[in-house]
Amino acid sequence: MAFVVTDACIKDFICVDECSTAAIAPTASDSAADNVSQVYINPDECIDCGNCATVCPQSAIFAVDELPEDKAHFSEANQAYFQ
Repeated sequence: MAFVVTDACIKDFICVDECSTAAIAPTASDSAADNVSQVYINPDECIDCGNCATVCPQSAIFAVDELPEDKAHFSEANQAYFQ
């Protein structure tokens, strides 16, 4: 069960700093950060620790099996960012 970032993300990069496996991208220093409206979690690298979700002030991060139905498509969007 990976975690998923949704459209409530304000791209403040707090979750990126908390991620113990660097599964969240882009980073604030990455030039790609200017071209996206949110950050994304790589489901293949996420270790399901939940650190990112606990620090997100916008409550934009959900465990994939707890995604609200209207946000389900963000699971695919997060995965697609890394392909």
